[in-house]
Amino acid sequence: MKWMRFRIRTNEESEDIIVSYLEDVGLEGAQIEDNVPLSAADKEQMFIDAPELEPDEKDNGIESGVAYLSFFATIDDENMLTVETLNDEGETVEVKKTPEEMLEAIKEKLDELRSFSDIGDGTVSVDVTEDIDWINNWKQYFHKFFIDDILVIPSWEKESSEDKDKAKMVLHIDPGTAFGTGMHETTQLCIRMLKKYVTPDTELLDVGTGSGVLSILALMFGARHAVGTDLDKCAIPAVKENMENNNISPDKFDMMIGNIIDDKDVQDKVGYDKYDIVVANILANVLVPLTPVILGQLKKGGIYITSGIINTKEEEVKKAHLDAGLEILEIHHQGDWVSITSRKN
Repeated sequence: MKWMRFRIRTNEESEDIIVSYLEDVGLEGAQIEDNVPLSAADKEQMFIDAPELEPDEKDNGIESGVAYLSFFATIDDENMLTVETLNDEGETVEVKKTPEEMLEAIKEKLDELRSFSDIGDGTVSVDVTEDIDWINNWKQYFHKFFIDDILVIPSWEKESSEDKDKAKMVLHIDPGTAFGTGMHETTQLCIRMLKKYVTPDTELLDVGTGSGVLSILALMFGARHAVGTDLDKCAIPAVKENMENNNISPDKFDMMIGNIIDDKDVQDKVGYDKYDIVVANILANVLVPLTPVILGQLKKGGIYITSGIINTKEEEVKKAHLDAGLEILEIHHQGDWVSITSRKN
């Protein structure tokens, strides 16, 4: 399989927001090159591995403050790119574009960002690369880390004595092909809200489960049961493995594949008026159509935790909460990201 790479020259401050904006055109995940210490680890959840192209621009070859973001799309024998994106109804659809169309879409998004943010140079280069071992090469960038007093550690690393002294809880997580480690700011914002609101009676719905980080931690915090939904079938084995690694009983968690925004079968299976907490760590353009739907799943008095919101989209998501009749309880910021927590009254 061949991949077309779109490589953007920008600045370190704009990495997150560019990654967020290019989700809209179907480019998910980025390889990040900059001079920030451990930046590849810090950005692991946005990382897609790629060959070492143009090594002269790596490491000391990259100017201070400059960053390169590389986005990838599969390219077929007819020179067409295939990406998945959301339509106006919030449905995931497969789209084919020519390289020229994709480049134009990227440039339009960058021009939109330039209208309110300094993104640096913003030039885009294009090349083609062969398929490589996507599944395993990212592991070199994911190392153990702490979220407050929670130690997050992959299977290929060991706890130190210092880790054991500091950690009140240990989450064993291997993202696999369904990414989600707890490293990103948006996930950490959700974790802190779950820690605050979960009780022994909590029935949790986790929309966009990924590797199961939020559901697993909610159960470790004491929740009674969790249900997860995701669009990607890769989430099923990833969650199963991570549940086993954290000694979570299978009867504590149910997984469903499908789009809860528009799939009535998924909505029916998930159930109505039954969840004490719904958590959704997804981008703003998904949270807006999701919010009025989720109202039906929440119990009266239920808590709705949303994150994945770049700070420029805060008011848009806040409005979606208010328009759905929710009472906003808390808004928190970390880096360029926002979480909004509300209640169904």
